[in-house]
Formats: sequence, C-alpha cells, structure tokens
Amino acid sequence: MKIALVTGGSRGLGKSIALNLAKKGYDIILTYKSSQTEAENVVREITQLGCKAVSLQLDVAQTDTLANFVEKLLLVLNDRWGTSPKINLLVNNAGIGINAACAETTEVQFDELMNIHLKGPFFLTQMLLPYIADGGEILNLSSGLTRFSLPGYGVYAAMKGAIEVITRYLALELGERKITVNTIAPGGIETDFGGGALRDNQDINAYVASQTALGRTGLPDDIGAAVAAIASDDCRWMNGQRIELTGGMRL
Repeated sequence: MKIALVTGGSRGLGKSIALNLAKKGYDIILTYKSSQTEAENVVREITQLGCKAVSLQLDVAQTDTLANFVEKLLLVLNDRWGTSPKINLLVNNAGIGINAACAETTEVQFDELMNIHLKGPFFLTQMLLPYIADGGEILNLSSGLTRFSLPGYGVYAAMKGAIEVITRYLALELGERKITVNTIAPGGIETDFGGGALRDNQDINAYVASQTALGRTGLPDDIGAAVAAIASDDCRWMNGQRIELTGGMRL
C-alpha cells in the first residue's frame, strides 16, 4: 500500500495525476480549494479503480491554516489507513496562472503568485516532513516557462524557478532519509488554467502547437501518466532533477 497526497487534485493536471497514480495502485488524498463537488467526483473515480481516496479542503496560499490542515490530514490517515500511516508521495501541484507584464504586475498579484507557488508549498512540505515515509518521494510542479520566455509570465516563472532551486536543496537535505525530490515542468496543457485560454482559444492553441516539436499542445494525461511513471520504483535513482514535459517546446 502506498499513499499519495496531491494538492489541487480536483481538476486539471492534479486530477489527471491523481487518477494515473491510482491506476498504478496508489491510494489518494487530494486537496481542493473551493469545489468540493469536483473533488468528490474525482474521489469516486479513484474508488472505482479499487483504491482508497479522500478529499480535503486546502488553500495552500493561506499558510496560517496549514497546521490545522496537517491535523485534519493525520486524523484522516489514522481513520482510513490505520495506526500512524505515512505518506509515500507528496505532489505539490496546486497553482494558478496570472498573465501580467512585469511593468504592470501589482504587488497583490506578486504576493498571490508567491504565496501559492513558493511560500505555501515550501511550508506545507516542511510541516509534512515528519509524516513522509523514509524512502518516499516529493514532486514539485514547475513550468517550461523557467527555460523559455513568453510575455506576461515573468513573475509566475520566477516563482517556479525558485521552487526548482528549493527542490535541489530538499533533495540534498533529505538524502539521509532516502527521500527523492524532483521537479516536473509541464508546457502548455489544455486545461482551465489561466482561464482556459490555451484550451479554448484556437489562435493561442495553434501558436503553442507551432512552437512544439511534436506539433500539438499537451493534454492532462500527458503529464499525469508521466508523473505516475516517475513515481514508480523504476525511477528511484532520479533525484534533484528538473524533468520537462513540453513535447519539445521551443527547442
């Protein structure tokens, strides 16, 4: 039995990651920010695959609520999985997209991106470290935008770049516990991220496809299936790495 905690697992990439992990035999705890209905729908899909699943509310940006979330998580773990179980895989996936040029980014936007993509995942991970099994895994979600640049995503990419640095340090510091820590960097994926522009705007979709070696934009399962493969025992020697999943965008 292995247990994965996937933040932002009620939709988009998080949903695909959770479902693909369940197909590999992981029990799933997924978090959602506001839509409990969507989260419970994912829970039902996972249970239909024969795995246990639970959803918990979490706004990762509200770091003053993280301690309370961890308390609830421990209660759920004990209730559903028995005495003092450990998390085997943490996927820090929850996120948003804000498109704003550097010259026009407000302090409110800057802080929101920082809290969701850097501060929140950092302190959530820190609080969860005692409850992650030795030999477990942490996967942090970054972005192809840390390698190539598109107008309007400078601050977003900066926060993702920071999480890539933190990933390497965590990999080094957690090595004694045999916990691996890696970064997944998706490209443009057809989800509701950023208002669903890539999914719904044909011009944007065509542009991204034209910049991608494989000639199309990504789909959620392109990432979810890859994450499940990376989380398998076959990749245990991978550590402290940035794995880009963009289909070859802007090579």
